[in-house]
Amino acid sequence: MSFMSILSQAHFHVQQRVKEGDHVIDATIGNGVDTLFLTKLVGEKGTVFGFDIQDIALERTQQRLQKENHDHEGVHLFQTSHAHMSEMIAPSYHGHISAVMFNLGYLPHTDSTAITTPDTSIQAVKQALELLKRDGIVTIVLYPGHEGGAEEAEAVSSWTASLPQEAFKVLSVSFTNVSRSSPFLIAIEKK
Repeated sequence: MSFMSILSQAHFHVQQRVKEGDHVIDATIGNGVDTLFLTKLVGEKGTVFGFDIQDIALERTQQRLQKENHDHEGVHLFQTSHAHMSEMIAPSYHGHISAVMFNLGYLPHTDSTAITTPDTSIQAVKQALELLKRDGIVTIVLYPGHEGGAEEAEAVSSWTASLPQEAFKVLSVSFTNVSRSSPFLIAIEKK
């Protein structure tokens, strides 16, 4: 048996928390892989909110959902920064979100200068933690190998490491015998 990839680790942790009918967020939809994953978990009775600044990300995600027959009225995609999720999601969902997934960095095969940044990403993670219900989870996959990625990874890692133990558990998963620029996962459970 081999170890799961970092993305599979994120999916594994989310799958342990999310059930049919839950409300979830894909904070950085990219190509729609996590959006589809979350949509399958919550089913047609659940709600998925997705965010990305690039129109190509929304187009690709909608195409992926349609191809898999998971494009339904419970999926809400917003072309805006993940730092605006609290204002875009109705207050009735605040405190009732089971999981929030982040894949920071840039959208592959597009403009590699359109990247997530430390300031907006930390702001978005703060909002995600406020939106979470008790025992909910936030997963953050960080990619230090691209321009600006190492700074973002360091900032997000430092910020999450300072979260109070009374309110959160923070897990970091990485492969220690590979390059320091390899992706790694931070998972946060709300107590």
